[in-house]
Amino acid sequence: MSERPAEAPGETPFTDTDTATEPRTIDVAEDGASLEVLATEAARSILVALYESPKAASDVAAETGTTLQNVCYHLDRLQQVGLVEVAGKRHSPKAKEMDIYAPTSASIVVQFDPERSPET
Repeated sequence: MSERPAEAPGETPFTDTDTATEPRTIDVAEDGASLEVLATEAARSILVALYESPKAASDVAAETGTTLQNVCYHLDRLQQVGLVEVAGKRHSPKAKEMDIYAPTSASIVVQFDPERSPET
């Protein structure tokens, strides 16, 4: 199971969904969209933070030293290609419901198959 994010006083606990246990294979010839998303350092930093433990976007922003707006942009792109998902909800001390993000796989493997050629 994944580590749970630390709760601040007054926060309601994070409710976890299924934790990913299988690796995700990205084929260089077939999954250019995922590679494009992972091409930015910001997206990779966000993903690394989420592999440490599931987190709210605001926690990722604080941990990675980037803006919340930037984190939300990259989380959206990571979700679109299936690398990140909303794994649960948590309530802030101000009773605001926050999505908790987690990777969709236990790891990411980039595969290059020289027998295949990219579709043109």
